[in-house]
Amino acid sequence: MKSVEIVAKTKEEALELALKELNVDESRVKVEVLEETSSKSFLGLLNVNRVKIRATVKEELAQKAVRFLRELLVNMGIFAQVEMFKRPGYVVLNINGDDLGRLIGRHGQTLNALQYIVNLAVHKDSDDKDRVIIDVGGYRKRREENLKRLAQTAAERVRRKGRREVLSPMTPQERRIIHLALQNNKEVVTHSEGEEPYRRVVISPKTTR
Repeated sequence: MKSVEIVAKTKEEALELALKELNVDESRVKVEVLEETSSKSFLGLLNVNRVKIRATVKEELAQKAVRFLRELLVNMGIFAQVEMFKRPGYVVLNINGDDLGRLIGRHGQTLNALQYIVNLAVHKDSDDKDRVIIDVGGYRKRREENLKRLAQTAAERVRRKGRREVLSPMTPQERRIIHLALQNNKEVVTHSEGEEPYRRVVISPKTTR
């Protein structure tokens, strides 16, 4: 991360000079006051002020996420490529490589845990609210299609039998896929119940037989 140290008469003046040198606006930098003195000159005729600051360009959330994930993978003994895609409101990090099944885990549990850790790390001391989504070789897209099929199959059973069905515990993102898949279904309604991480989607008939 690029940084500069500036000495000036006031903090405001030092910051202005630092921003010009770094060629960024104030929201992009972290400012530390390294030294601040105020004294009178010889015979007390003039106040002498001196401020020294260090201005450091903040790492963007996407860059921070990529760096942290790569370090995490190396520490796990996994050598893979990380692709980054920016989307409105979120950042996708896709991990590509050989034999990455252990990064996914059963129903994506390991992948979800990895995503949680990365989000926790990159949002610490950050004002950026963009969410980081981590995928492995397009697993989440395949999982989404499987969940949509599951939703339709379960909805048909509910319609046929006339009684509600409770699905397995899912993450908020997976539950949202189920809700959206059935939101226009005229035969069933959906809601979630339970506490995380065991919260489940419940599919119920719209009319009681």
